[in-house]
Amino acid sequence: MEKTLLLATSILVISAAALWGCVFLLFSEFVAAGISFAYSAFTLAGVGSLSYGRSHRWFLYTQLLLGLIIPFVHMVVLGGFWQSGGIMLWSLISPMGALVLFGRGRALPWAVAFLTLFGLAAVIQPLVVHINNLPEGLVNLLTVMNFAAVSVITLMVLNYFINEKDEAYRLLRIEEAKSEELLLNVLPREIAATLKNDNHTIADQFESISVLFADLVGFTPLTARMPPVDVVNLLNEIFSHFDSLVEKYGVEKIRTIGDSYMVAAGAPVPVPDHARRLARLALEMRHYLQSHEFAPDLHIEFRIGMNSGPAVGGVIGRKRFVYDVWGDAVNIASRMESQGVAGRIQVAQPMHDLICGEFIFEQRGVIEIKGKGQMQTWFLEGERV
Repeated sequence: MEKTLLLATSILVISAAALWGCVFLLFSEFVAAGISFAYSAFTLAGVGSLSYGRSHRWFLYTQLLLGLIIPFVHMVVLGGFWQSGGIMLWSLISPMGALVLFGRGRALPWAVAFLTLFGLAAVIQPLVVHINNLPEGLVNLLTVMNFAAVSVITLMVLNYFINEKDEAYRLLRIEEAKSEELLLNVLPREIAATLKNDNHTIADQFESISVLFADLVGFTPLTARMPPVDVVNLLNEIFSHFDSLVEKYGVEKIRTIGDSYMVAAGAPVPVPDHARRLARLALEMRHYLQSHEFAPDLHIEFRIGMNSGPAVGGVIGRKRFVYDVWGDAVNIASRMESQGVAGRIQVAQPMHDLICGEFIFEQRGVIEIKGKGQMQTWFLEGERV
């Protein structure tokens, strides 16, 4: 891009310098014409060397340097700032070009050099010869043309920077949206917002939430008889559908570990009907697994376990952090799954008591729960009409 911009600018410089050289020659300003033609010839030779693949850096710096000095020399030769039609304004192109090509820091010396030459022009103005061969009308025309041309170029540079800034902001917004989407795929929206605005530890106590665990039955034998990529694709298909159901019922996916899927309702945002939402989710998950044909001769069943009760939710760690929930209710929900029955939804007593008037249950009876002793459990069958 830098080389293309340099070539395009050089072509304009060659044309402009040759044109001014012809004007000066026409009115017998031979020194000024010679400077213009020499500048044009040097630039043309530089463009020719670039076409043969030579490095353009030396040419870039010489063009900036000559673009700074040549208008000043023209101003002296033609008898002063106004007598030369304000031709020295063209020196402004040099620091602006450095600003575009190098950036603000490296363009500063070029700007200082331009201001120095401008100050020097004011000092030597009374000392230079005020007479040249250019008609007054032509000088006035050149003054207007020089001011107009430099103004137009300045506006073009400003427009370039504005476009670059807008493009940078557009790309930044795209990257921010990607980062936001990625963060929301890892953390709940409310937790993500808190982490972005604050750096304190996130830990919330919930009076009552509902937790669901779902686990693929016979996962180990399945991995032994299916190619690894097919196993991954199968789990991705199932869990992607589970994700859509999670979004549908306004609950929160906590994590997946291998073939295990964990969901919480009522955390991180408390909701009064957390048990009802999770029960409906579990029933729709079961219906999907029973009605969907994944592959010929492939029977997929999940054990699903649920429970309700108090819990703590928060974020663990500062790197690769995750949102999680802990508590006795969570542990019991995990036991409901691990000691459940394939294809069925096992519910502990606390959750059963919350929604037994709205859903149909089958009593399983008292079973021994590891670490908890004997507990009454139920199978969720459906929702009451």
